[in-house]
Amino acid sequence: MIETFDLTKAYDQQVVLNLPGLKISRGESFGLVGNNGAGKTTFFRLILDLIKPTTGEVRIDGKNVAHSDDWKKITGSFLDDNFLIDFLTPEEYFEFIANIHHLSKGDLEKFYTGFETFFDGQILNKKKYIRELSRGNRQKVGIAAALLIKPEILILDEPFNGLDPTTQIRLINLLNDLKAQSDITMLISSHDLNHVTEVCERIVVLHEGEAFKDIRKSSTTMKELEDYFAV
Repeated sequence: MIETFDLTKAYDQQVVLNLPGLKISRGESFGLVGNNGAGKTTFFRLILDLIKPTTGEVRIDGKNVAHSDDWKKITGSFLDDNFLIDFLTPEEYFEFIANIHHLSKGDLEKFYTGFETFFDGQILNKKKYIRELSRGNRQKVGIAAALLIKPEILILDEPFNGLDPTTQIRLINLLNDLKAQSDITMLISSHDLNHVTEVCERIVVLHEGEAFKDIRKSSTTMKELEDYFAV
C-alpha cells in the first residue's frame, strides 16, 4: 500500500533519511522507533507530501504522493500542533474536517459519542479555542480529527506525548480496537517502546535515517529493542 523507491532526504548535503525500498502492506500496524534525529518525522512528512524528497518517491497504491491527491481522501494524520486550526473551538474544527470530507451531522454526532470516553469531558462544550487547551487536550483533538474520517491509512507521530497515563491506555485500546474491527493501515512513531509494541505488529528501528532493524513482533521484541537502545 505504501512503498518507497530510492527515497532520500538531505539538508545541506547531509542525508537524514535513506529508505530505498521500504514496503508497508495494507492492514499492517507499523511502528517506527529511533532516537532523536533518526528520521521518523521526516519519513512521515515525506509520505504526506509536506516536504519534497531529495531523490526518489513515496507511492500509495502505486501512485506517487507528489503527483496524486487520491491518497488524501483515505488518510488521517496528526504529527504536531501545526495540523490544528487553533483559533477554532474543537467543535468548529471537527465540523470543518467533516465538511471537507462530506460527512453529515449524524456522522459527527456518532463520532462525538464514540470519543466520549477518550475526550473525558475535557474537549467539547468548554467554550475554549484549541489554542487555550492544554498540550494533552490539543493532542486529543488532533488524534480524534485524524480518526474522524474513518481513514484507511492512519499516521500518528508521537501520539502518546502529553497524554496522561489514563488517556494513553485509552488510546492504546482505541487503536487496537480499530485494528480488530477494520483493515486500517497504521503508522505510529513513539519514543515509548512499551506503547509501540502494544499497538504495532511490525516495528522498524531507524538509525541515522536508515532502517537498522525490521522486527515482526514476538515474545522477544521488547528485549531486542531494549538491547539495541541500551548500547
